[in-house]
Amino acid sequence: MTQEPKVDLHRYLQAARDALLWKLDGLSEYDVRRPLTPTGTNLLGLVKHVASVEFGYFGDTFGRPPSESLPWFEDDAEANADMWATPDESRERIIALYHRAWTHSDATIDSLPLDAVGHVPWWPEERRQVTLHTVLVHMIAETHRHAGHADIIRELIDGVVGLRAGNDNMAPGDAVWWESYRSRLERAAREAGQE
Repeated sequence: MTQEPKVDLHRYLQAARDALLWKLDGLSEYDVRRPLTPTGTNLLGLVKHVASVEFGYFGDTFGRPPSESLPWFEDDAEANADMWATPDESRERIIALYHRAWTHSDATIDSLPLDAVGHVPWWPEERRQVTLHTVLVHMIAETHRHAGHADIIRELIDGVVGLRAGNDNMAPGDAVWWESYRSRLERAAREAGQE
């Protein structure tokens, strides 16, 4: 175990990044883009969003804006343009964008101390001044939150669940066990709902 808090924080951020990208593995172009909630949540959109947010928090916040423009963040962009991929934005393009965001973010993390001060221009004035530590914690939470969304979306698509390849972090059980378990939960919910 490391005694370096920045190393620990960075490791948790990278674990969330890897988990989010793993949810795309083995899926068709349709399935990575498929909106499976009433608000349109989809896997590739989650990756595009998190990549964009990383550029902002580890770039603009610390006076290190990315060298590329993100048109979906322009003033005239449509709402939620960062939450889905257009037909001409390939999976490879979005994943490459995310990798470039990692590189950019990691350079910020590596070059600044945890108490380095930055300013988040889109936050309320009274909270805009932040430290690298605050931003790291924020992005860990943000990325894990969206990886959790991706967990559910992926399970709805093809039943694949878990933390990462080789470690699903799920209770042991085959399809029959899971169906029995789910049925038991449904019965419990119905019983509780009758009170």
